[in-house]
Amino acid sequence: MADTAVRKSVLSGKSGGSAAVRLTPAPHASRVSLRAPAQSLAALSAALGLTVPNAPKTSGRSDGRSALWLGPDEWLVIDESGADMTAALAKSGVLHSATDVSHRNVAIIVSGPGAETTISAGCPQDLSLETFPVGACTRTMFGKAEIVLFRTEEDTFRVECWRSFGDFVFGLLTEGAADAAH
Repeated sequence: MADTAVRKSVLSGKSGGSAAVRLTPAPHASRVSLRAPAQSLAALSAALGLTVPNAPKTSGRSDGRSALWLGPDEWLVIDESGADMTAALAKSGVLHSATDVSHRNVAIIVSGPGAETTISAGCPQDLSLETFPVGACTRTMFGKAEIVLFRTEEDTFRVECWRSFGDFVFGLLTEGAADAAH
């Protein structure tokens, strides 16, 4: 059986971009799909060491860990250090469901002054800084693939997608990056 803890990413070795934008596969991260009622958020926030947000298109961030609001009772929690978050959540003592989805997703970092234009090549969202500020996140479509889009800095986005769509999303971002260069 393959050791999934060291599974090679479908994006290994990929790089892309243009003079206006850089496309980089994100390093390995732990991911948890978290479902919980509103009354559990305070304890879950304490367990994770960040504020689990309760408003659409918002996120909570602390020390390389982010909780992205995806729905009224749903979050994607990402830990860039690869820490096991399910153990911490299990100790919270409140009603919730936490499923490790670390190997389901891959992420691409889109950075540079052409990042918005690059993502807009396949995404119907208004990504202007006024409408989609730093910390904003959403589950949306990119071409024909569902993604989770997270603005981490003014000119930087994290694009999360299922690993089976990784090549498609990276390819479409590469086309968008070429458009952003013009």
